[in-house]
Amino acid sequence: MSWPYPDFPFANDGPAPDDADVRLAALVAQRLSIDWTTRRQQITVTAQNRVVILAGMVADPETRRVAGELAWDVSGVFDVCNALRLRSGQRWGR
Repeated sequence: MSWPYPDFPFANDGPAPDDADVRLAALVAQRLSIDWTTRRQQITVTAQNRVVILAGMVADPETRRVAGELAWDVSGVFDVCNALRLRSGQRWGR
């Protein structure tokens, strides 16, 4: 389960995300869009307090693993919450 992230434009009921988190999420998303394993997958990237949250659907466990590793490889990432699910509904070990 991913953490809540406000939609744009921001409502006045909570703090806006830190610019560093927005930049970090953009860097991870760019990295995922370049890699041949993850570029055609339905992955949403958000960041909160330097923790990158990956959500969405991927084709297989290998793609899920690669997405997590690519996110970890971006400078400035403190932690990665890999909440990616498999399209086929298969289960995998943690």
